[in-house]
Amino acid sequence: MTEVTWKELSQVAALGAQYDSPERQPHPKCLEGTRVDLRKFIRELLDKREKSQIIWLHGTAGVGKSAVAFTVAEEMKGLMISETTKIETRLAGTFFFSRNHTQRSTSGHFFVTLAYQLGINFPSVKSEVSKAIRENPAVLGSSQSLRAQMIALFRRPLWHLQSSLRECPPPVFVVDALDECQPETVADLISLLGEVLRDPELPVFHILLTSRLEEHIRKAIQKEDMRTLVYEIPVNTSGEGVAGTISLDGEEGRDLGLGWARLIWARLGPAQGLKPSRAHH
Repeated sequence: MTEVTWKELSQVAALGAQYDSPERQPHPKCLEGTRVDLRKFIRELLDKREKSQIIWLHGTAGVGKSAVAFTVAEEMKGLMISETTKIETRLAGTFFFSRNHTQRSTSGHFFVTLAYQLGINFPSVKSEVSKAIRENPAVLGSSQSLRAQMIALFRRPLWHLQSSLRECPPPVFVVDALDECQPETVADLISLLGEVLRDPELPVFHILLTSRLEEHIRKAIQKEDMRTLVYEIPVNTSGEGVAGTISLDGEEGRDLGLGWARLIWARLGPAQGLKPSRAHH
């Protein structure tokens, strides 16, 4: 029964939204020796276990956001969460939006697709996802609200992972090019992600989110109930010389040029690590 249900899910999921999908070839990727400081900084944030968070990387077209997203996803895919759990990857799921593909240009397939990947990457939740679908087969269809899909196909599997992920590095989701999602659906999607991130009954997990800095995305992310969940990394130029502004503790960003990473590390301190920041105005 599980395999039958899983086949149904695979037919509905936007498999082309996965980071390594053939549909996305050639895959943008950071070349060896490039974006080293930025990737190291993102990795530090993704390793933090205190609370779940969105790491929001934004910038104009052509600055390499998708290349960073792909490279981070690839790195997380190759990391085992722990020898004890035998979970073979930290990559929980990916969704790379694209306005040129129907399934990838809307949030309607978002949670369905992540549920499919959760079952593949964390086999222990496969039966839980299948059970949710058997209980309500309509959850895979467009007649269901995004919230209903989130609860059944995203929150429920994550809750099932709570005990096995205790004391482990957080699993990571990578969501690329949110600006290519239909604008009218973005606010609801971000709000639902915030709801899951705040849920104390779920394991700590992180979302690397990339987008252009568009007004509807900025407004959704800068709502009062989202600010403490978001660490903002604006990137203003492409190439190895990353000129960016980093929002620290809600301070107004500054153009840090090549020295931005050194300033960040200086702010780390010997014991406390990076402090969560709020998206600045």
